[in-house]
Amino acid sequence: MIFRTNTPVRRTNPENVSDYTHHRNHLKEDFANRCGYCDDIFIWRVASFEIDHFIPRNKDKKPFLTIKSATDYSNLVYACRSCNNSKSNKWPTNDQNIPNHNDEGFVDPCDPDFNLQFSRLDNGQIRPNTKLGSWMYKELKFYKPHHEVIYNIEQLDKLIEESEKLLENISDNELAEKIRIVLLNMYRNYKMYTKQLGEI
Repeated sequence: MIFRTNTPVRRTNPENVSDYTHHRNHLKEDFANRCGYCDDIFIWRVASFEIDHFIPRNKDKKPFLTIKSATDYSNLVYACRSCNNSKSNKWPTNDQNIPNHNDEGFVDPCDPDFNLQFSRLDNGQIRPNTKLGSWMYKELKFYKPHHEVIYNIEQLDKLIEESEKLLENISDNELAEKIRIVLLNMYRNYKMYTKQLGEI
């Protein structure tokens, strides 16, 4: 399956701000309340989302950004804490103008090429499609189980909502009962996944 249905697009005319954290609401909107890297939706995350500098501000405990300022909107990514902490200040090319080289480095989440690096299995697990994707998969720790769990909770949410709407418009009692049984099983799976999320 495709990794994500939409590629985030940063606004082209952001406000001038003195602190990059003032961009939080705009980033939340532009990234559709999802982590730019793993595509997890914020609703099911325990920790607050953060703002990542795609090109890191500091590298090896030294200032690294010279071309892009810390408040440059085009360099900011709305990110879950897991991905932000995993990415940290990694930038293997050591050249802020070159995000990746020899299958190591990163692709900006707002670049359509980001979608080519990964896909999803039916169970929601993220899988790399390319050598560069494999490098990012490992560095961003996409193998963590919460990505799979959050994906499945979101899919169940959608199925339950669609099934409930269908149930409202059915006059056939036998068919309605079958849908109720399906809904009950969905809710059981839903509870199982939410329990798992609390244990991760």
